Amino acid sequence: MTRIRQRLHVNGVVQGVGFRPFVYATASELALSGEVSNDSDGVIIEVEGTPAAVEEFARRVKEQPPPLAVVEQVRAEPVRVRGGTGFRIASTSHHAGGRTLASPDVAICADCLREMQDPADRRYRHPFITCTNCGPRFTIIRELPYDRCSTTMSGFPMCADCAAEYRDPADRRFHAQPIACTSCGPTLELIDAAGSLRGEEALARARELLATGHIIAVKGIGGFHLACDATNAAAVAALRDRKHRPSKPFAVMVRDLATARRIARINDTEARVLSSPQRPILLLAKIEPLAAGVAPGIPDVGVMIAYTPLHYLLLGLPGDPPGPEVLVMTSGNLGGEPIAYRNDDAIERLHGIADAILLHDRPILVPCDDSVARVVDDTEMPLRRSRGYAPLPLAVPIRVRPTLAVGADVKNTCAVADGRYAWLSQHIGDMDDLATLRALTATEQHLQHLTGVEPEQLAIDAHPAYRSAAWARRHAGERPVHLVQHHHAHIAAVMAEHGLDDTESVIGLAYDGTGYGTDGAVWGGEVLIGGYKDVQRFGHLKEVPLPGGDVTVRRPYRMALAHLHAAGLDWDEDLPPVAACPDAERQVLRHQLDTGLGCAPTTSMGRLFDAVAALAGARQVVDHEAAAAIELEGHARQHPEASPYPVGMAGGIADPAPMLAAVIADLRAGVSLGTIGARFHGTIAGLTVRWARDARASSGLGTVALTGGVFQNPLLLALARRGLENEGFRVLVHRRVPPNDGGIALGQLIVAAMR
Repeated sequence: MTRIRQRLHVNGVVQGVGFRPFVYATASELALSGEVSNDSDGVIIEVEGTPAAVEEFARRVKEQPPPLAVVEQVRAEPVRVRGGTGFRIASTSHHAGGRTLASPDVAICADCLREMQDPADRRYRHPFITCTNCGPRFTIIRELPYDRCSTTMSGFPMCADCAAEYRDPADRRFHAQPIACTSCGPTLELIDAAGSLRGEEALARARELLATGHIIAVKGIGGFHLACDATNAAAVAALRDRKHRPSKPFAVMVRDLATARRIARINDTEARVLSSPQRPILLLAKIEPLAAGVAPGIPDVGVMIAYTPLHYLLLGLPGDPPGPEVLVMTSGNLGGEPIAYRNDDAIERLHGIADAILLHDRPILVPCDDSVARVVDDTEMPLRRSRGYAPLPLAVPIRVRPTLAVGADVKNTCAVADGRYAWLSQHIGDMDDLATLRALTATEQHLQHLTGVEPEQLAIDAHPAYRSAAWARRHAGERPVHLVQHHHAHIAAVMAEHGLDDTESVIGLAYDGTGYGTDGAVWGGEVLIGGYKDVQRFGHLKEVPLPGGDVTVRRPYRMALAHLHAAGLDWDEDLPPVAACPDAERQVLRHQLDTGLGCAPTTSMGRLFDAVAALAGARQVVDHEAAAAIELEGHARQHPEASPYPVGMAGGIADPAPMLAAVIADLRAGVSLGTIGARFHGTIAGLTVRWARDARASSGLGTVALTGGVFQNPLLLALARRGLENEGFRVLVHRRVPPNDGGIALGQLIVAAMR
């Protein structure tokens, strides 16, 4: 019988995802001999047998890999027939010059969850149960190839039972690098004012504290959470007070989809995203109120299903004493700081917030915060791409020389690219203190080390005062640094994730809060026409003065007064933002607006949303950006069919003055906040369509890209998309990177590549 032998080079996410056991089982089933090994380029397989069996093996590798694997490329070459029987898993090869892809951290699988709940299983109630299909990856990997000695599990020698499973190709834990059991794995420890407890005693005490209204810090896969009973108003209020977070919503964690359905409306797409191996925080419409302080003033709540064994143990296994079924699970930090992920750091930074700290001795190498998403029109839209997704690569439509992009100063992520792949980092945070800048340094170094990309150039935002840009200049050395305009990067990002090449152009509508414009103004309500190489400004909101910068972001009433001033409308005492502004501040503000002192011109759509929210009476003061606009959208969602307001238009410049006058008329006529909000959202959606029509008439283009943080607004996005599609446009929206500044590094990479 004719025999052939092939060597397959498999690239992609193929290490730490059960790929070698899958290869072993598939080869054995097809009676093929040979071997498989990891190397720095991915996985190398040699198989020998009949031509039909070898062909079928290659097909299964390409088309039916394990669920967590991502096969990007399979290259096959014939090699000399060797004979022999049996298939083996060879030692790791350190072939130089290649590149493989690290797997993200993934949620506990159904098999491990079942074993953890089985009293007859040797891993019953094991807080660190894992297998090749689940558990930590990215946050424990020092370097590739992915072997135990290259992870933070290297300090935990396997017991005989675990070692036997690890070596058995037929076992689900074959070469599962984080494998452990209660005999040889990490250990839980709870530290509180009374002292220290370990193991089951630590877990029992943590559950008792949660049940009695206390706050505990919990070490997860990528860092610490702060947890409390989400139905206990006093506990939630105490957490807000200690964390210095007056009103920004908290996320909650539940055991399963059934519990999630009790607190939120969930459609089939949302159920799929919630239950996926990535387990992001998903924004959902509330139906059963939790403690009022969980998500005050808005109709949505961020929900995630437990994704580590420890989470399930905290929420309770069958037979455990009763405890909270819904836990607040928010990042373990003070506002603006990076998430705590080292034990000593967490003990120091969180002791004033948490009543106890539940930690363990498996080190986290790199912090990774929870991902956040929402579903709009049955399509998942990422709002923060982090745990579960990073560092999976994105295929890019043009070749990129080795490049580092450092993103923006808000919701920062960085990215590297080489060839046809880009790797976005996990969420880093806002560049407003030294700790976050140090986190950027560590993240960039780790990402570069894992991917093997050695950047030859850097890409930065054009804002002259961005800390991320200053960081890049300090680290650039002799390498060129490319400035990329903020909204050009936004548009390039959404184009890239849809695979548009360098010959294509779009009508880009970029709506956000702040972006440095080419004229030095604060842009944010932009219509740009072009592609990766260049864009031209076609239209924008009429400029208004932005008095005082960040202080106005925190006090939307100031932005409302600025818009009224620019529109020539009086500051009458019956208007909510006028009433909210103290007399002394009002006098200073009027002088600023009259003289331009301390004012920057802005076309920001985000600030217009703030202004209308304040004018309509939604919220006058906020503790986080867009809070007023989010509250306005929540009210507007109940009145989707309201008629739009008028907007002036001249030469592509949209003047909101007629709309503001109409809002005031509605307000004085007693029209509800929800109806005003709905009319405003319909107005901006209609303006989006109008701008796109005018741009199409000028350019002949039929593709529209919607991007920028304002398009996180689900009502606006749905209305605008529907209106554009009804006009025959092809509409591009974000599906893989956030529309906010968390996705901007991808656009920076592509724009820099064109230079």
